[in-house]
Amino acid sequence: MDTSPFGALLSQLFWLIFIFLAVLPMIRQRMLESARLSLIRQIEKMRGSRVIVLIHRQESLALFGVPLFRFISVEDSEEVLRAIRMTPPDMPIDIILHTPGGLVLASQQIACALCDHKAKVTAFVPHYAMSGGTLIALAADEIVMDPHAVLGPVDPQVGQFPAASILKVVEQKDANEVDDQTLILADISRKAMQQALALVKEVLMANGMDEARAHALADQLTQGYYTHDYPISASMLQSMGLNVRTDMPAEIYQLMALYPQPVQRTSGVDYVPVPYHPEMPPQPQRAPAARRRNAKVN
Repeated sequence: MDTSPFGALLSQLFWLIFIFLAVLPMIRQRMLESARLSLIRQIEKMRGSRVIVLIHRQESLALFGVPLFRFISVEDSEEVLRAIRMTPPDMPIDIILHTPGGLVLASQQIACALCDHKAKVTAFVPHYAMSGGTLIALAADEIVMDPHAVLGPVDPQVGQFPAASILKVVEQKDANEVDDQTLILADISRKAMQQALALVKEVLMANGMDEARAHALADQLTQGYYTHDYPISASMLQSMGLNVRTDMPAEIYQLMALYPQPVQRTSGVDYVPVPYHPEMPPQPQRAPAARRRNAKVN
């Protein structure tokens, strides 16, 4: 064991570096959270609104080799409902959505609470808001999307299968060929599709859509006309009669950058992370005034 002053200094330096590396992730996380809150408050002041952020990353996170996924949960609905209750009735709400969906219960609670809010509700979708995220977006008075962002169908899933597909399989088979478990799934599927249709229709009518249009659109989104992950673009939503714009504020993109996916492996995407501005083409040089005069004389 080295007991010299140099050895003691080296030991102290080692422990200082160890402690610094141990607390560095916590410091970075605190700085990131502070930057998020600061930018959220900046957007609120700019728009005079309450900003609620609902962001879930669909990519898997590895914890001890076990993949984990984040979806809209009951805990999320509790937090969003709390934020809505803390917002005055005459203050607009801006909800930023980036989610693959989640529990119907949680999504329905959030959507209904937004429908009941007296002031204007705007949903911002910078990339995607699928399934339950789409239901929440439909509850807004206005949807602002990136030109390449998408929403998705709100068709119910029973277990690992779409409810519409379960019903179609049962209808194509003879009753004696279908086992009891499949018949039970078909009964659940039928109820789920009726409930989804009624829910989406109610949300659309709460935002002023007439009953006939609301029923037609709810039928289109819930009754299995698309696969569950089918991307519905802003132009498609506009053609459906929804109030959709594509002029996404730059501050929303800046906020999304503060919710990075934890790095678990080498990314397959690389680029210089600075905005480029188009360069002006070279302008033709004007001849000196004396030369222009001589050219006119000649």
